[in-house]
Amino acid sequence: MRTNFGIITNGPDEVVIISGLGYGHKPKINISGWALVIPCVQKVTRLSMNVMTIEIVSPRVYTAKGVSISVTGVAQVKINNANEEMVRSAAEQFGCKTTAQIKEIAKETLEGHQRAIMGAMTVEEIYKDRKQFSSRVFEVASTDLFNLGIQIISYTIKDIKDDHGYLESLGQSRTSEVRRDARIGEAEARMESEIAAAKAVEQTREAQLTNLTGVELAKRNFELKKASYDTEVNAANAEAELAYQLQAATMQQKIQEQASQVKVVERKQEIEISEQEILRKERELDANVHKPAEAEKFRLEKIAAAYKQRKILEAEAEAEAVILRGEAEAFAVTAKAKAEAEQMAKKADAWSEYGEAAKIEMLMAVLPKVAKEISTPLSRANKITMVSDGSSEVGASKLTEEVLTVMSKIPAMIKDMAGVDIVKTMKG
Repeated sequence: MRTNFGIITNGPDEVVIISGLGYGHKPKINISGWALVIPCVQKVTRLSMNVMTIEIVSPRVYTAKGVSISVTGVAQVKINNANEEMVRSAAEQFGCKTTAQIKEIAKETLEGHQRAIMGAMTVEEIYKDRKQFSSRVFEVASTDLFNLGIQIISYTIKDIKDDHGYLESLGQSRTSEVRRDARIGEAEARMESEIAAAKAVEQTREAQLTNLTGVELAKRNFELKKASYDTEVNAANAEAELAYQLQAATMQQKIQEQASQVKVVERKQEIEISEQEILRKERELDANVHKPAEAEKFRLEKIAAAYKQRKILEAEAEAEAVILRGEAEAFAVTAKAKAEAEQMAKKADAWSEYGEAAKIEMLMAVLPKVAKEISTPLSRANKITMVSDGSSEVGASKLTEEVLTVMSKIPAMIKDMAGVDIVKTMKG
């Protein structure tokens, strides 16, 4: 197809080939868009890119085993525009041909390959495996058409016929086989159904027996577990009762121990109170007896010292009246010694008289007061709790014994503090 224009355009379904002046032996391929063409000196050829449907009829072709059949196939083809080289190859082959002529060339090529594949296969193979037949025709024809610049999109078998009833016989045989298989399958299915029904009945009975056995077993297990649980509950109740009694006895014992501890604590507190009272009385005795005695002793010492000083002064005065210095000094020394001797004698006499008589008298006068003060806290006590270890008496005699024990410690304490042994003095 030739056309001479100034400016040309082409649609998406066609390719424009420009040849002539300026392009030499290699025409320009314009796949889409527009192009400038010089009239009279350049030629424009258009190739359609549309898909072409081709029906390939191969009548009475002898197959591999000599049986003739007729096969009708349908193919979809188009100009291969995958790249510029393929379009250029198609342009060289079909540049001056119409679409009908291109379809005819493709048809003749496909029919030749179709007939060749039919002669290489049996009727059974073609009839039963159409997909394999179509694949073989597609593969063989694609190579030749590709070299021509044509692409096969698809190929399928449309129809298969024969003039001798061969295919019908195959169909009847297959139908008989199918019917036979159907009868056999039906019988087998019926047998399997009956077997399955029998098995179902047997399984139902087994399930019922299993259920009954399970129920009885569950009952037996329940009774056994219930008996075991009852035994455990009874044992637990007995243990709880014994534990309660043991706990009650333990608590009672603890209460008694606490009561004993309270009594011991009360006794300790009373003893501490008594000891503190004794200490107080001892301090009072020290204040009322020891301190006055020490004060009297200090007073007597001061009196003796004053007497001594007076005698010394008198001796010195008498010594001053002595004419001779030597005699005066001798007299003074003698007087001083005499005064010191007299002072020591008076001091000894005072201590002797005071230490044995006055001290004892003062202490004896204080002892009843000490006894009274010691017994006073005990007489004021509202309640006295005594704890005995079983080897000593308990009662009023024990209380009297406690007071006398405290009183018996007083002479030793006075001896330590004042140096006076009351017991020895009373015996002397």
